[in-house]
Amino acid sequence: MNSRERVMRALKRDGLPDRVPLQFDLCRSLLEEAGAKYGLPVEYSQSYYEDVTYRISANALRTAMGSDCVVVGAGLPAGYEHPRTEDGCLVNEFGMVMRPGLLYYDVVGMPFSGATSADDVRRFAFPDPLAAGRFDNAERDIARFKQDYFVVGDLELTMFEMAWHMTGMEKFMIDMSSGEEYIGVLLDRVLEFSVGVGKKLVELGVDGIWTGDDFGAQNGMLVSPRMWRRLFKPRMAELWQELKRANPVILVMYHSDGAIAPILNDLIEIGLEVFNPVQPNVPGHDPEALKAQYGERLSFWGAIDQQQLLPFGAPAEIEADVAEKIRVLGRDGGYMCSPAHIVQSDTSLANVEAFIAAVRKHGAYC
Repeated sequence: MNSRERVMRALKRDGLPDRVPLQFDLCRSLLEEAGAKYGLPVEYSQSYYEDVTYRISANALRTAMGSDCVVVGAGLPAGYEHPRTEDGCLVNEFGMVMRPGLLYYDVVGMPFSGATSADDVRRFAFPDPLAAGRFDNAERDIARFKQDYFVVGDLELTMFEMAWHMTGMEKFMIDMSSGEEYIGVLLDRVLEFSVGVGKKLVELGVDGIWTGDDFGAQNGMLVSPRMWRRLFKPRMAELWQELKRANPVILVMYHSDGAIAPILNDLIEIGLEVFNPVQPNVPGHDPEALKAQYGERLSFWGAIDQQQLLPFGAPAEIEADVAEKIRVLGRDGGYMCSPAHIVQSDTSLANVEAFIAAVRKHGAYC
């Protein structure tokens, strides 16, 4: 059984694979360290939103380390370079001024920071989702890996995150709560871009589309379930229906950090098939409860803590947690083991390798 077959069988819950599949994303410093250790160059694919770059880069290195998946996504148009400000910030295609930070880029300038009307949004020139060259690296990696590995098409910042990054979170949340007209227009325009990117990735041959917006915090949701159902649920349903029309067997995958258990039934209702990252240690995400309540309708991808366990745990502790997550979430299939986030520089490469080894050791179905 190769990696593609393994992931397909696990996530489609179509019998048992030979073992639980695994996937992981690494920050730049860990990629560089791993590339030097394994003697492989790190190939970067720059995303249209800078911090997603590390999701869609270094597929040759990550598969050599043991990943059963490759991740591809939309990049920059051919010949395009981000303008730079005098103080070193870049200005992306969406008009966000982005300043390099310690872990990620910080958005310090937003095109809709002063938006007051729907016309402000209608007049704005959004990027072309199908611009020439945007999918060159995705096409390359699909051709290289698809026969042997499960190919994930990354479509994060699907609506909510892209919209609030273009507006500023405080303003967006206040205006959303007060019913400002431009909010719906902005969400529709972001959705239009996401539909274009998502359908192109499906056309190119990805096996699953990884949509996502972080609606959860450590203790609950950032917006109420009622507001989510009014503004976001019908738009997400529209996107997933478009993807399924393009390819009925495409796997619908969804990423949201934080505690989003209150809307899991809604997500399943509109077509969710794989839930990521199953962030541990937040309300509503107890593995036993999730598996019992949703295991016949939903597959899980993630669940390994990268806030405390991976950076600060001993290899034996990592192994014990991986074994327990596999025991619970991997019961009867339906699980791909992964850290719940891009692994950051506070985690040693040795602990990343301990995680990989643990999945291989404890993931076999006898």
